[in-house]
Amino acid sequence: MGTPPTAAGSAGVPPTAEGGCMIPRYCLPKMNTIWQDEFKFKTMLAIEILVLEALAKQKKVPTQAVIRIRKKARFNLEAIQKLEEKTQHDVVAFVNNVAQYIGQDAKYLHKGITSSDILDTTLGVQLQAASKILLDGLSVLIKILSKKARKYKDMVCIGRTHGVHAEPTTFGLKLAVWYDETKRNLARLESAAEEVAVGKISGAVGTFANIDPEAEVYVCKKLGLKSVKISTQIIQRDVYAQFLTTLAVVGSSLEKFALEIRHLQRTEVREAEEPFAEGQKGSSAMPHKRNPVICERICGLARILRGNAQVALENVALWHERDISHSSAERIIIPDSTLALDYMLHKFIQVMEGLLVYPDNMLVNLVKTRGLIFSQRVLLELMQKGLPRAQAYDVVQRCAMQSWNENSEFKDNLLKDKEASLYLDRKALDKIFDLDYYLRNVNKIFRRVRLG
Repeated sequence: MGTPPTAAGSAGVPPTAEGGCMIPRYCLPKMNTIWQDEFKFKTMLAIEILVLEALAKQKKVPTQAVIRIRKKARFNLEAIQKLEEKTQHDVVAFVNNVAQYIGQDAKYLHKGITSSDILDTTLGVQLQAASKILLDGLSVLIKILSKKARKYKDMVCIGRTHGVHAEPTTFGLKLAVWYDETKRNLARLESAAEEVAVGKISGAVGTFANIDPEAEVYVCKKLGLKSVKISTQIIQRDVYAQFLTTLAVVGSSLEKFALEIRHLQRTEVREAEEPFAEGQKGSSAMPHKRNPVICERICGLARILRGNAQVALENVALWHERDISHSSAERIIIPDSTLALDYMLHKFIQVMEGLLVYPDNMLVNLVKTRGLIFSQRVLLELMQKGLPRAQAYDVVQRCAMQSWNENSEFKDNLLKDKEASLYLDRKALDKIFDLDYYLRNVNKIFRRVRLG
């Protein structure tokens, strides 16, 4: 990953907390730094100097002037803020402030380029850095899911459809599904990160009227970015829409995983739960509570990601070569989405590392329906014996409904049923009611998933 060349930062002013919009509660320091004004303006200054270097190579700016500018160039965050209050333009305020430190050579600064050249290329650098953090987080999660899936590969539990007991599965298979989905999300994000790591230095409406295309190539190469093939005054917003929709997909997967843990943590189920730290409090009123607060938080933040993705899609359509209706929205949705997903990944990694799993409760739940989970095998066996499917289904359903209504054993009902008992004796039913039957292909599935 490319990084902006070293350039002087704010003069006598320490890094500020201005920038990234997400509230501090959900900010992790490394990601938050990327969206601070200090990082932004340092990158902008580096780009301005790279443009001058490119122009010097083309003999359009004196090389000595570039050397002097590189030595003197710096900015002051407080001064930029005051200038922006007057100019109502952040880039103009930035350029004017830098010019005060450069002196006479400031006449070469920002030559032949427009604000969006600097802002969009800076955004490319920021998103490249943010993507690296998110990709690292996904890679860590993949490793943890792989380890946990293998650990619980053969731990039998009930599978549920519509929230109702269906047939046996294993807890490891559940986690292997999450592993496979997270690998797809890693590939999606890698692709989106590559698309969004772009820059442009093409001037007011993208025609390179006042600057040579080679300057753009030079600047982007130095920054480790790709040059866009074509632009207007801005990089086209579909690339950012793709990026934020990808973050929303990743967030939705995390929500899916977290929601499953929330269900499994319910008192009536309690097959697994998120870790509960020593000294943690679940409720201000009820000391016994152990609430899935982290998983609930992840589900809530996933909604933010989807909402931001919708805004990014609406930012694609702008007037002619540009307007700035996208700009205000992007200053919120892009930092917030990366910050939120970074936080979600961090917290879900903690959840999975400390996940509490209760095998005994899984077995209790497995037999809770008194054998009804074997109904499909009974149906198939009756069909194998020669009964038409509809007739076999009616027989099995009749005995199953009796179990639901009377809390009676499904196997006993089948043995007492005049029609079912003609085809199935206790020995046959004992074979049908065998859990190992449902687990016979688990190893094959794991080989297909290829857990790393």
